[in-house]
Amino acid sequence: MSTTVLILAAALWGAAAGALLPRAAYRFSAPEGEEWRALCPGGHPVRGWLGRARCGQCAGGRTYGPGTARTATATALVCAALAAATDTRPELGVWLLLAPVGVLLTVVDLRVRRLPDPLTLPLAGAALALLGLAALVPEHAGDWPTALWAALALGAGYFVLWLVNPGGMGFGDVKLALGMGAVLGWYGWSTVMLGTFAGFLSGALYGWTLVLVRRTGRRTAIPFGPFLIGGAFAGLLIGAYAA
Repeated sequence: MSTTVLILAAALWGAAAGALLPRAAYRFSAPEGEEWRALCPGGHPVRGWLGRARCGQCAGGRTYGPGTARTATATALVCAALAAATDTRPELGVWLLLAPVGVLLTVVDLRVRRLPDPLTLPLAGAALALLGLAALVPEHAGDWPTALWAALALGAGYFVLWLVNPGGMGFGDVKLALGMGAVLGWYGWSTVMLGTFAGFLSGALYGWTLVLVRRTGRRTAIPFGPFLIGGAFAGLLIGAYAA
């Protein structure tokens, strides 16, 4: 399979998977301490978790939550970039399966500053399990034991940061760090450090930009999940290209 065809196929997969995310994003976008949303803004029951965020009982078929085009486009671009970096190595299948979850977590955290346990913890377990299977396939370019140790190390590191400053970082970030450590660790410790640094750097730049434009104060907490995921994505691309 040529690289162009592979990238196109990955983009199509991402678009299809991303188109299913809006309803889940809406339902998971409940403030901390509240139950997942079960009603549309008009008060009608929302059935299922996947698909468009549109209520047929509301007048005019009211839409809610993130737009389908946005989630589909974002997921397609992420999957295409991962395919370009990983090529035909077996771990690409793992990245393509995990990418929609990363996009979903990013959307939810940006909307309500919450990283749902039903997404973060299974993401970590799925990453390690799928990478374990990829390690059994010839031509893979990673190391599963390092992925396991990196998951534990990054999770422990974020746990310490949470203990030191619980107001500046949510415990959901600690759980998310387990999964991000696993995917970064697949390509080695240098990729773990690169992805972690990229996440902190992008988060710091975003925070200071908000301070400079006076949209927030120095002590105001920002959703860090998107930067943790974005840093891992950047590290993963570089690690995959270098492997």
